[in-house]
Amino acid sequence: MSVYIIAEAGVNHNGKLDLALKLCDAAKEAGVDAVKFQTWKTENIVTAQARQAAYQTENTGKEESQYDMLKNLELSYDHFRTIQNYCKKIGIDFLSTPDEEESLEFLVSLGLPFIKVGSGEVTNIPYLRKIGSCKMPVILSTGMSNIGQVATAYDTLLQAGAKEVSLLHCTTNYPCPMDEVNLKAMLTLREAFKCHVGYSDHTMGTEVPVAAVALGAEIIEKHFTLDRTMEGPDHKASLEPAELKLMVQQIRNIEAALGDGIKRPNKSEAENAKVVQKSILAKRPIKKGEVLSEDNLVAKRAGAGISSVHWDVVVGTKALQDYDVDEPIKLY
Repeated sequence: MSVYIIAEAGVNHNGKLDLALKLCDAAKEAGVDAVKFQTWKTENIVTAQARQAAYQTENTGKEESQYDMLKNLELSYDHFRTIQNYCKKIGIDFLSTPDEEESLEFLVSLGLPFIKVGSGEVTNIPYLRKIGSCKMPVILSTGMSNIGQVATAYDTLLQAGAKEVSLLHCTTNYPCPMDEVNLKAMLTLREAFKCHVGYSDHTMGTEVPVAAVALGAEIIEKHFTLDRTMEGPDHKASLEPAELKLMVQQIRNIEAALGDGIKRPNKSEAENAKVVQKSILAKRPIKKGEVLSEDNLVAKRAGAGISSVHWDVVVGTKALQDYDVDEPIKLY
């Protein structure tokens, strides 16, 4: 199965439907499998007094409450119906992360292929139970959590009825510095839970998600935007369309390069081996009946003759004919 690549539009539409649809177009052009948004009713997820996260204040340059910021970024359910229909039209999977129960029920009603759960819900046991009760596949990001918290969330989802749970390693920092990525933790998740694993990336650039694929990631999620200079909390840590397209190409190249794991020469190597690998030749003139030895044999590229892998078979036998220098040796 190919790596499932999710282009995380998130809130980079800035609360505007026309920008959301342009993000869908950019994701399709980049060649990803899905474009993902976030769905919420602001009053259901945050109080009027809740402060912004530090990265949100830094990236937006505004001192405002989370409530005001999120309200300005909120899209309506009708908007999401329009976006889903547009995604069907252009041929890309539509996804959205529900941030509270009302929006969860709405997205389930749309018939999404699975529920994507953000890192902020790993410790939200009642909400995880609600998600599991939808009896759908779930992809859970695991930022800000330790292995014990992940285990509790994983078990909670399955016990509540989730069909399957896949886990994404993630560092919840925007942008995430390289020394905080800890990509090997993805392998820890795979070993601990024997499930599908992937990586949700918040670093700048494309090398870390590509490295994650080389390590065995089956799902990649990456934020993208139409323009990194736009106003908003997530634009600065997002890829622009050309970069997203490059990441997809790099991931597909790594997939092809990984192969099937069987060690054998491929077709092109088999042809090259004929002229590159060594054959057993006469080092000097040899008379018929003379014992073949390391003194009168040599291994060289010749494109003909017995492969030097059979050196120990040939040494000690008698020459069946006369040989000139560099003439291939024969055993019959």
